[in-house]
Amino acid sequence: MARRGISAGGLAVNPTHRELASMALLWPALAAESASEFASALAREFVGLAVGPDAAIKADEPGWNTQNRVALELAMVRLRDFSSASEGTATLICAPFALHGATIVDLASRHSLIEALQRSGIHRLFVTDWRSATAEMRFCTIDDYLATLNILIDQLGGTVDLVGLCQGGWMSLTYAARFPDKVRKLVLAGAPIDIAAGRSKLSVLANNTPGSIFNELVELGEGRVLGHHALQFWAPHALDRDEISRILEPVHAASSLAFQRLESRFRKWYAWTVDLPGSYYLQVVQQLFKENRLASGTFVALGQRIDLSRVRCPLFLLAARDDDVVVPEQILATQDLVNADCRVSNVVAPCGHLGLFMGRKVLSTIWTDIAHWLVRSA
Repeated sequence: MARRGISAGGLAVNPTHRELASMALLWPALAAESASEFASALAREFVGLAVGPDAAIKADEPGWNTQNRVALELAMVRLRDFSSASEGTATLICAPFALHGATIVDLASRHSLIEALQRSGIHRLFVTDWRSATAEMRFCTIDDYLATLNILIDQLGGTVDLVGLCQGGWMSLTYAARFPDKVRKLVLAGAPIDIAAGRSKLSVLANNTPGSIFNELVELGEGRVLGHHALQFWAPHALDRDEISRILEPVHAASSLAFQRLESRFRKWYAWTVDLPGSYYLQVVQQLFKENRLASGTFVALGQRIDLSRVRCPLFLLAARDDDVVVPEQILATQDLVNADCRVSNVVAPCGHLGLFMGRKVLSTIWTDIAHWLVRSA
């Protein structure tokens, strides 16, 4: 069936599916009139075209590679316990809450951050397994997730080593500034902290896309951003075998049966998405990506303005050289925002964004070093 044409400022547009994710950048009329009735109608049609027909069957949730148990179950999160010991400071991985599930940290043997940390001496290890938002959760905010993170950390003894990955990174840094005495050491990997420090494809698109587009994505999900809608909107193209091989850096050749099994596991992980509360999603887009409030010192969380200079704990920053989601400058700028007494280490890994969390070489080298850094006394 042919797609309907749409008009922006008199320009007729007949988009292909491949073009939809970046088309908002080409619509100055929509950007200029983002509050108008015309813009809202146009945004609604654009979003409808981008996400396509609603998916009839949701992909199956991927399983975990490493044995674990649920230590605490709350409405928003399951606290997963991968520990082999009950003593010592807990290491808590704050997984991303954005599009894909927390099994990003435990894809498969040799491609598991959990495995890499365990092997390198982290014996008390936990992960935030953020739950897909239900309709009842549509009004949940950033504060609700920070408060939930606080409950988890209290459950773990009140002080943790915190490892924030991607979107879990800004959440972890915010938490460490809000509750500095509760974080012994902090690791941020591929985390968007200072959006103004560099230009990534994600930050440029988020900054240039009118707010009406994001609002319509929430409206389409009746108060939530449905994961399969977001995947179609922002990443409509399935990764090919060569791209997956570059991300994972597997031992076996791409033509081997072993790699085909690994590829199948990756595709299952990639296909399963989480739904986000609309209120949370719009806050993240507007306050963190568009207005850069965390880095500028104007972000308010749990009743306080977040002052990153309150972060005094040892800090490890891990960036990806070829990252088009979070360019290195956006995370490395954190060093200039935290307290001057904060001892900061940083590494730029020779990989892309997902390679930071799944790439065999990065896990076996850089994350081994990070684990040893965590184990050492503060």
